[in-house]
Amino acid sequence: MPPAIEVPKYAQIERERRFLVDRCPDLSQHDYRTIEDLYVAGSRLRARAITYSDGRPPAFKFCKKYPSDDMTSQPIVNIYLTAGEYELLSHLPGNRVRKRRYRLDIEETPCSIDVFEGALSGLILSEVEAGSAEALTALAPPPWSRLEVTGDAFFRGSNLAAVSAAELQAKLSLLAR
Repeated sequence: MPPAIEVPKYAQIERERRFLVDRCPDLSQHDYRTIEDLYVAGSRLRARAITYSDGRPPAFKFCKKYPSDDMTSQPIVNIYLTAGEYELLSHLPGNRVRKRRYRLDIEETPCSIDVFEGALSGLILSEVEAGSAEALTALAPPPWSRLEVTGDAFFRGSNLAAVSAAELQAKLSLLAR
């Protein structure tokens, strides 16, 4: 049984597993969200701008993920922002990452595929989420995944935002062995 997680007031537990994608499915017919994250320096805070390929209005969030001993489950709290509020926060110092997120279902289980851009171009990660630790453990890896990286801190968003293209290639080469 996983350790109990202290959930701060207003936070919810986010339960997810992450995988490196080996054989990316054809995504050309799927809508996606472009996600631009700013990981605020010296904190566990993230400002996020989301634009939708289907023309919906953009969305903006300010997020905090709390530390947890369980790499699959973390308390998280989101605040939805106006465009003006996001604009103010987007000037804070920190590291940025940009990706396109596609949402697919695998046998009724929601799954996302993140295609990274910029210095992380070439990196494709997939995530599955579940409502309980037991359900998350029971989920099979997506058919296009090659390696689970949930427990590897290198693949956390806050770390990826600070990684260079050379560091990413070195890590991927090491995992390919």
